[in-house]
Amino acid sequence: MRIITGKYRGRKLETPFGNEIRPTSDKVKESIFNILMCDIEDAVCVDLFAGTGNLGLEALSRGALKCWFCDNERNSIDIIKRNIKYCKADNESIVLAGDYRKALKRIDEKVDIIFIDPPYHAGLYEKAVEQIDLLDLLTDVGIIVAEHEKMTDLPEHIGGMKLFKHKKYGKTCLSLYKRADSDDLLDEEKISD
Repeated sequence: MRIITGKYRGRKLETPFGNEIRPTSDKVKESIFNILMCDIEDAVCVDLFAGTGNLGLEALSRGALKCWFCDNERNSIDIIKRNIKYCKADNESIVLAGDYRKALKRIDEKVDIIFIDPPYHAGLYEKAVEQIDLLDLLTDVGIIVAEHEKMTDLPEHIGGMKLFKHKKYGKTCLSLYKRADSDDLLDEEKISD
């Protein structure tokens, strides 16, 4: 696993042994950042269920201002910290250990982009989006990017969030949400299968 482009381009990130973490593939990661191309510069991001910190570090590499990395696994937290140090991204990174609900409560600012990639069969997608909505963490034009398996159908509305884009990449899907009351410039007709 590596950083695809930007100031940390080509850096190989540490990954754990075994199957405990399912890193985002380069193909899906490139697609995510193609979608977010105009939104990433100077963005404040959250990498929720961060695993290795792959998505958050890619965001920082591409010009994000700051990233909050959240995970509840001790091994993942250690790997995230080492990957941040390896990329020399300490000044732009905050690592929060613990349950996602407690971690989200510790974020003390509005954020522009939240990456959600929990274990596929844990049933945490809707709960995490609901918690983000409840805490009012997103800016008016903020985006939630949920990576999930094709067999998981996420609803069009979760709390005050609305699905505005859905993409499939083999067995993996991306569902992007924004505030239902937002007036951003994202085209509503971009929802696709």
